[in-house]
Amino acid sequence: MGSRTDVVVIGAGAAGLAAAHHLAAEGLSVTVLEAAAHVGGRMATEAVDGYLLDRVGQLLSTAYPELRRTPGISAVPLRLFAPGFAVHSGGRRHRAGVARSTGSARSARGALTAVRALASAPWPSLSPLPAPASLPQLPPRAMALDQARLGTALGRLAAAPTDRLLARPERTAREAYTSPLARLLLSALLYDPGLTSSSRCADLALRGFARGRLCVPEGGAAALPEILAATLPPGCAVHTGVRVTDASINRVSTKEHGEIACRALVVATGARAAAELLPGLRVPDFQQVTVVHHAAPEPPPSGAALLLDADRGGPVSHTAVMSAVDPTRAPRGRTLVSSTVLGPPPPDAEVRRHLAAMYGAETRAWELLAVHHSPEAVVTMRPPHDVRRAVRLLGGLYVCGDHRDTNTVQGALFSGLRAARAVLRDLGAGRTRPVRRTRPEHHGEPASAAPAPAARTASAQPAAPAASETAA
Repeated sequence: MGSRTDVVVIGAGAAGLAAAHHLAAEGLSVTVLEAAAHVGGRMATEAVDGYLLDRVGQLLSTAYPELRRTPGISAVPLRLFAPGFAVHSGGRRHRAGVARSTGSARSARGALTAVRALASAPWPSLSPLPAPASLPQLPPRAMALDQARLGTALGRLAAAPTDRLLARPERTAREAYTSPLARLLLSALLYDPGLTSSSRCADLALRGFARGRLCVPEGGAAALPEILAATLPPGCAVHTGVRVTDASINRVSTKEHGEIACRALVVATGARAAAELLPGLRVPDFQQVTVVHHAAPEPPPSGAALLLDADRGGPVSHTAVMSAVDPTRAPRGRTLVSSTVLGPPPPDAEVRRHLAAMYGAETRAWELLAVHHSPEAVVTMRPPHDVRRAVRLLGGLYVCGDHRDTNTVQGALFSGLRAARAVLRDLGAGRTRPVRRTRPEHHGEPASAAPAPAARTASAQPAAPAASETAA
């Protein structure tokens, strides 16, 4: 390892690798240090008997602008879920969450037709959600109307610019959204069973859902950071298994490789590790997540849909036949079902019973492949939540990660871009002129005409950084 570099980045997750790419694109030398044995942080994938099993299983959207803008990511094919999502209620599955355009008589007639069609289909009454995010009891026709209203709301959000959403009064997602289906979807998108997240984050999440398709990286979540690390240009290096013992704006000490001199330091670790390196940073609360993976002898009858349970008949928040979404995640002829629990690991028998009801399939022959519990899977985003939290602490010292933005892959990547821009401004390096655009480019706002990463089906101006920050 060299003893001098322009920028040291501590942390080889999505945010740190994105920052390294943007800095290297402007001609700076970058050294990325990662304490773990692999890159990616929480975007980790375990291989078990030919299956590829994500540890957290974060959902992406094809509408995320950083999937187009971050160098290297275009090499990662994206696998698409079926449009919208599926809802299990009373032993039946219903399609919901398909955005409908607004503003024309034609679209209004279409929405009315959808309401009538949905109202004619049976919809059993819903049992309540656990407090505090309870679903009101609705008769079948009211629930059918809620499906159409959700589609119309998604259409409006799809057309809303970022600044308009961020200017809306902030409250909790539960207070902002009373629709049963909107609450159900938000609990999955935000990994927030109580819907205590900021309503602004909820707006951004629903807009991303409306503007694109839910997707995952082909080959597992780890494929994205691995491609980012592998495509860094010459002059940049990633070193794993390196523990930083001391750090400042011009020097980093490591246990394994001694000191590295630098001109700037970017801390791109998780929130807790960042606060250990930089005392004074605030440590947020976290949402724990458990992902349960099963191998099934044959696929349940849900296709590539994300399936949610309106009845709340067990511990599973959402589930999907991942081998239908991304066939590379299971051996040929085998089926992988991945299910997310927003809490600690429940007994497998309890998960199986819930999945049997949701899928309408026998699950006793399913093989348990792995249970991945992450006590700090995602940061909470309770109001007031600043989605453009300062990344510049002082000249030469920067911090990025989803805890500076939103708790999504888009938030992590965008925070890396913001940190890189702050470094370039302070060092007077590269093309530090503002990016030309007509609207903000945050969270689902089109950023450029650059091609998006390849998407396949199963069948197949951020705000200027603060000069300093305390208790950030």
